[in-house]
Amino acid sequence: MDRQLLSSIAHTHHPIAAPISGANVDRLLRRADRRPAARILDLGCGEAAWSLEALACHCPEGHADGVDLSPYALERAAAAAGTRDLGDRLTLHRQDARKYAPDVAYDLVLCVGSTHAFGGFAETLELAGRHAGPDGVLLVGEGFWEVPPTKAALSGLDTTPDEFTDLPGLVDTAAKGGWAPVYAHVSEAAEWDDYEWSWTGSLTGWALDNPGHPGAAEALSVARAHRDSWLRGYRGVLGFATLVLRRA
Repeated sequence: MDRQLLSSIAHTHHPIAAPISGANVDRLLRRADRRPAARILDLGCGEAAWSLEALACHCPEGHADGVDLSPYALERAAAAAGTRDLGDRLTLHRQDARKYAPDVAYDLVLCVGSTHAFGGFAETLELAGRHAGPDGVLLVGEGFWEVPPTKAALSGLDTTPDEFTDLPGLVDTAAKGGWAPVYAHVSEAAEWDDYEWSWTGSLTGWALDNPGHPGAAEALSVARAHRDSWLRGYRGVLGFATLVLRRA
């Protein structure tokens, strides 16, 4: 089954593709302190939940560009923009975020839960940061080790200890890249649980509702494996921080 389709189904009930509640998305956007007519860039936008919230509640005269490779996520983003009467202020681009080359600088650049597209946190600060204007804000969400990683967590995530740093290490990395945090949010356990139960539950529910679909069995298998990796592996070990950054 197409992995992008699986991901789109998994995010049916949690279009914010990260363990962050809607209230905290709003809080982070308020702390970004952008002007009403801000230009916004959302790299790895998924269903563009961040951009749409920014346009609807914080930048009433602004415009956003959303960049993602998934046609399914972009289709949902376009539908959500239409529902919220924001279609004329959101432009969607189906392409690799690393190759997006606009001829404008942005007031706010978002990359939350998509740093893998650039090769990691430090690379995201450098490459995504190039799109921010001199006074622009970079809002980046990244994983970190809440506690030293266990063997079960590393196995569940199929990763190595050096894939992530701890929270002070994230701040140090930002400083080395020339960025200073003006605010940050560390996702709480309840936000993680809501995200993971929504992710696995949406896949499971879809498969049970569509037993005749050729991808139903795979969807159930992926949901089961992901749930097991989370509950028996990285739950309480992997954290997630979203940093609001300005150039130091």
